[in-house]
Amino acid sequence: MNLFVAGLPYDLDDAELEEIFEKFGPVLSAKVSIDRATGKSRGFGFVKMQNAEDGKEAIELLNDIYLGKQKKPLVVKEAEDKPGGGSGGGFGGGQRGGGGYSGGGNRGGGGYGGGGYRR
Repeated sequence: MNLFVAGLPYDLDDAELEEIFEKFGPVLSAKVSIDRATGKSRGFGFVKMQNAEDGKEAIELLNDIYLGKQKKPLVVKEAEDKPGGGSGGGFGGGQRGGGGYSGGGNRGGGGYGGGGYRR
């Protein structure tokens, strides 16, 4: 089960996030989202639990608690799947690339003639 976790302290790292969730069961991955420009945490992350039952228990028990000196509570919920994978087509988009004349869909690509073949 994939979980979305918001309201994380900005100094929390992947290992600490995993440690919080492994109390509920096996964790396959735990990743704090990092801002590319600053290299700092964006205050949210994703956790992949091995078992859906463990994930549901973590949602129930961790939602609305405060970690550290945070002024906002945790928000823990099942992660939503990204529709379409984020890259779009359109005129001039090429194979497997983002971009194209008509834009790139949700959060992806964009621009006239962008894209091209990527591996």
